[in-house]
Amino acid sequence: MSLIASYEFPEDRYYDAEHHTWALPEADARRVTIGIDILGLESLGDLAYVALNPLGSRVRRGESLGTLEAAKMTGDFVSPIGGIVVARNERVLNDPGAVNQDAYGGGWFVAIEPDDWAADARELISGGHIAGWVRAEIERYRTQGWIS
Repeated sequence: MSLIASYEFPEDRYYDAEHHTWALPEADARRVTIGIDILGLESLGDLAYVALNPLGSRVRRGESLGTLEAAKMTGDFVSPIGGIVVARNERVLNDPGAVNQDAYGGGWFVAIEPDDWAADARELISGGHIAGWVRAEIERYRTQGWIS
């Protein structure tokens, strides 16, 4: 787990640098769990409403998986990978605050059966590249006034 300026970024995940989503593949990469990282979540504020695409829907990397409404803004929840939605977190749909309480655990959004995990993973931030990316994003978010 990387802890940078009090922001946690588990090193077992892959991060979408633009949309602040994370992807956690199972050991065989046949299923990938998707959520929002803590920095993206803090810039949104407390989640008030979550709508997710239905089971069986196909999504491409960079397309919307649903909508998030939060204290500071409303917008699309963008997929870091392409594939088919095979699970939705009903807890989050019923209690969006669960994401604010546990963004990397019980606050996941969907699981996807990926079309091409290896190709998508190459487009994401992982391993030793996480810390430098997080530091740069913290500075950018502070400059924009999205976090203090």
